[in-house]
Amino acid sequence: MKSIYRIVLLLVLVTVTKVEAQQDPNYTLYRYNMNLINPAYAGSEGTTNLGINIRSQWANVKGAPETQSFLFGTPIGKNVGLGLSIISDKTFIEKQTSLALDFSYHLKLNDVYDLYFGIKGSFNSYIANANGLVTYGVSQDPKLMNLDGRLNPNFGAGLYLKHKDYFLSFSIPKILNSDRLEEENGVATVDASKRHMYLAGGYNVKLSNDIVLKPSALLRYVEESPLSIDLTAILEFNGKIDLGAAYRINESVSGLVIFNLSRTMQIGYAYETSHESSVRSMDNGSHEIMINLKF
Repeated sequence: MKSIYRIVLLLVLVTVTKVEAQQDPNYTLYRYNMNLINPAYAGSEGTTNLGINIRSQWANVKGAPETQSFLFGTPIGKNVGLGLSIISDKTFIEKQTSLALDFSYHLKLNDVYDLYFGIKGSFNSYIANANGLVTYGVSQDPKLMNLDGRLNPNFGAGLYLKHKDYFLSFSIPKILNSDRLEEENGVATVDASKRHMYLAGGYNVKLSNDIVLKPSALLRYVEESPLSIDLTAILEFNGKIDLGAAYRINESVSGLVIFNLSRTMQIGYAYETSHESSVRSMDNGSHEIMINLKF
């Protein structure tokens, strides 16, 4: 009985989130995996990168959001970058897998500024198990049956301005709207996904020979939703360890740690807890783990 209560409550939380917030995953460690949101980032570091990001939201809540991401990026020649991302996202009765290819072009503005233009082409497999709604007595629209196994093409674009001390990023990873599960007047039905726009910036401030302060901000705009703002402050110690905290305004607070084990390997962890008392009372926070390899 307790597990049924949790699942029903989760459904309410998820449907409210879809109306008022994002439909795509939020990432606390976005600064270390920028190609998750911006195709222009592919190849911009001048190295070949392999990355894994795993995010488990609302731990211990059955059916809570879980996201696994695999990332690859590399420069091709002097001015071209290529990237690949595979993202699997599961929430309650929804499951979607995205395969995307990124292409970026590098324009050298002057001795200190580099500008990257990026485009993304993707395919998204979307499945909504409508039988799960029937099991728990939630009404559904017959059109939900058409969502099972649907394959949706999409494309996106982005800009990435790079300086040795700071960066600016703007992107729309998915420009086309596709059908997905939505809630309307207490009935689960089909509605169009909302377009996400990301504006991010960060700065590196050298406090001493061994300590660098790295503040950053990420703004997410989703159609028909309030603006979401992440504020992050990170201290880098001797290039070996990053310690930081993040605040998503009116939503959550996070702590993070990054270990730079070598020039080629980076491991990170972030813990996030929600401001919503209804969520805090039934979960153990959200966990995010990443592993980055550079060659």
